[in-house]
Amino acid sequence: MFISYNQSCEKIAMGLLSYVTDLKNVARLKAEMESYIENADRKLFLWKDEETDNIVALIGIEISEAVVLVRHIAVSPSFRKEGIVHRLLDGLQQQYPASAINGTLETAAFIARWNQKQQARADEETSGSV
Repeated sequence: MFISYNQSCEKIAMGLLSYVTDLKNVARLKAEMESYIENADRKLFLWKDEETDNIVALIGIEISEAVVLVRHIAVSPSFRKEGIVHRLLDGLQQQYPASAINGTLETAAFIARWNQKQQARADEETSGSV
């Protein structure tokens, strides 16, 4: 389930962000977390596994006029390879339907695979309706 970050989830969010390679340093991790909390143009969203009721992933974004920039994606190791990143991106698209979703160098590959899957779905729907 795609949910907005709130401060009661801060430790969980920091734990998930610590999986991001450039946030292994505690000082850097805290600074990044503060950036998400203090800046109105930055937001965190979490993924809550409905089966376990645990928060198992997060996505950190920066919002501009027509673009949502995905800055960070982190998934708990025991939940990787389950399609959670695509569900996070689907949730993000529902949250910001008029905005393009782009990635940083670190997240661009995830966005590209998600876009390919979106295109394949659209192609299937188009060919199925002919």
